[in-house]
Amino acid sequence: MSFLSENEIEDWACDILRECGYTIAWGPDIAPGGKKPERASLSDVVLEKRLRTTINKLNPHLPQASKDEALLALMREDTPDHVDENRRLHDYLVNGVPVDVVRKDGTQSGDRVRLLDFENPENNDFLVVRQFVVEKDEANRRPDLVLFVNGMPLGVVELKSPSSENATLDSAWNQFQTYRSFIPSLFRFNEALMISDGTQARIGSLTADRDRFMPWRTVDGEELVAKNHEEMETVLRGVFTPRWFLNLIHDFVLFGEKNGSPIKILAGYHQFHACRKAVAQTVWASAPGGDRKVGVVWHTQGSGKSLLMTFYAGVIARHPEMENPTIIVLTDRNDLDDQLFTTFSGAQALLRQTPEQADSREDLQKLLRRSSGGVIFTTLQKFQTKEGETSLPMLTDRRNVVVMADEAHRSQYGLEAKFDRQTGKVSYGFAKHMRDALPNASFIGFTGTPIENADVNTRSIFGDYIDIYDIAQDGVDGLPAASMCHDGGSLTIRRRPSV
Repeated sequence: MSFLSENEIEDWACDILRECGYTIAWGPDIAPGGKKPERASLSDVVLEKRLRTTINKLNPHLPQASKDEALLALMREDTPDHVDENRRLHDYLVNGVPVDVVRKDGTQSGDRVRLLDFENPENNDFLVVRQFVVEKDEANRRPDLVLFVNGMPLGVVELKSPSSENATLDSAWNQFQTYRSFIPSLFRFNEALMISDGTQARIGSLTADRDRFMPWRTVDGEELVAKNHEEMETVLRGVFTPRWFLNLIHDFVLFGEKNGSPIKILAGYHQFHACRKAVAQTVWASAPGGDRKVGVVWHTQGSGKSLLMTFYAGVIARHPEMENPTIIVLTDRNDLDDQLFTTFSGAQALLRQTPEQADSREDLQKLLRRSSGGVIFTTLQKFQTKEGETSLPMLTDRRNVVVMADEAHRSQYGLEAKFDRQTGKVSYGFAKHMRDALPNASFIGFTGTPIENADVNTRSIFGDYIDIYDIAQDGVDGLPAASMCHDGGSLTIRRRPSV
């Protein structure tokens, strides 16, 4: 059986990326003294001319002094800690570089210099450089492919040939650890790392251990590619296609801590596409004429459902059509409320706000009095009627309220009425009280357990499935238990709006 050489695999990868919209360059050509030099030194990892051109293009309203200030902030290393530096630059990529602006009339104000155009991918410059040599202390290293966006190295790909016994995914991952030690400057801006032997392919973050480099089994979230089948092409198209890559950078990156060390977390493909679908359904359901039933996301236990909920809340909170919504995260147990609250609290940069816990119904009502915004954690028990009440008073009638219910399959969410023969009283499930309290809110359910076909209550509250990632696909992808960074698969069962 014949295998492709490493050079042939590299050719193939470049052909795929060219089809995705990248320009391909040869490292020696853009090196100092090359045919088309773009680097003053082999230690330079930013293609400064391309970056400067983009800054000028995306920020025509700002004075040149402010744009020069932004460029200096990007080129200057602020901290020796690689992850902290990466976090700083990620913030700049997503939100822009903060600068002082002195107007012509002498007034001064703050503004941000944009580095990426997330709304219009075609306004960005996508470049792949083959054999990009980086020099430090008279030694050099040469990654196979470096992906530049607007002159910044945001992706690195390491390829191995299956024809070589020692050229494995493990050796490719080990190569990244060598690069991080010898040429850390290349990873200051990094958003994703990929390893492949032409057959298998995995994607991971700057801090990901080997077992956190995971498959990415779909390009568009609709069709799953079988294990060991076209994996390299699927990762290249599914992650690095310009619109997907920009979407991943903007909405699906978190920084956290593990065993006292900072880590960077990328969404898995099941989280990425389930979130996109859930957001589209939410916009549809909450609009005038919508039924306010967003749907149910069933992702098997251990697949990163809490992170999925966090990513979803972050996107919904910033979605322009949601008009700065209030998000209520609902659980049926205090311990679950605390666990989710801890996860969300570590994602304030993504949420753009600080989550709050409602300690009582009165506290919940107080938090809901605001005209917009807020991520509020509460439990079902806050929607229990008090002695003498037959229904719950309305807390808010705003439409831009989204209720995220965890473990939505549980019976406590029922709408049905129950008659107590001994007391002669009728009682209702919590869902009825939630609807009384939040008559115009939209509801989405997240569950790690499938909804039974006979369970009409859950569907009557939340709607049908939006996305499914079951234990069978979890087994194919080999997700680590209780993983902080997952990848899995999702298939749309019901699709109303287009994404």
